Amino acid sequence: MKHKESRKQPETTRRKLIDATTSLILRQGFNATTVDEICAGAGLTKGSFFYHFENKDDIGQAVVKEWGEFGQSLYGEAWKQPGQPLEEIHRLFDIMEGITRRPEPCVCLVGMLTQEMSGEHPGFRAACARELDVWTEMFRSRLEAAKQRLQPAVDFDPAEVAWFLNSLWQGSALVGKARQSTELIRSNLRLARNYVDSLFANPHKPVS
Repeated sequence: MKHKESRKQPETTRRKLIDATTSLILRQGFNATTVDEICAGAGLTKGSFFYHFENKDDIGQAVVKEWGEFGQSLYGEAWKQPGQPLEEIHRLFDIMEGITRRPEPCVCLVGMLTQEMSGEHPGFRAACARELDVWTEMFRSRLEAAKQRLQPAVDFDPAEVAWFLNSLWQGSALVGKARQSTELIRSNLRLARNYVDSLFANPHKPVS
């Protein structure tokens, strides 16, 4: 019989389960997380869990998707106001720096799961790869537009630069976690911002 709470508030119940799973993965990884811990963290029964998800892998995939959607919403603030492509890139860096100043640890769930699960679970590898692709395309498209609007100081491949920035962001979060230093992450972001500006002869003057 389906769980009464799941029937009455399915979205609320599902959200509690996903939030609890996200917190556990960020704290201890996916393999160390159990369904019992997820249910305890959400304050729900196993009946509620299995009403919404087939197994732990199923909710893990849902968590990756939700994390990606959250990130897209967060980064989407960069182009809600008018501006040139390079200005939007600067806003993206501002958002990333803002993430480092939050009280919770500056870690990326997608990055963590990529490291932990890619070698043993093709489904997680594919899900994480999709989210990394989305993040990279966000930068690539704006670098491509900036290259068209501004005079490049050097020839560059927007896709290569975007993947470099993705790698720098993920790697900085990893090293920052190990060294317990968000200032290290912010320093790397400042260097990355300066590097992007250096790609253009005059970052603030569009080609007429």
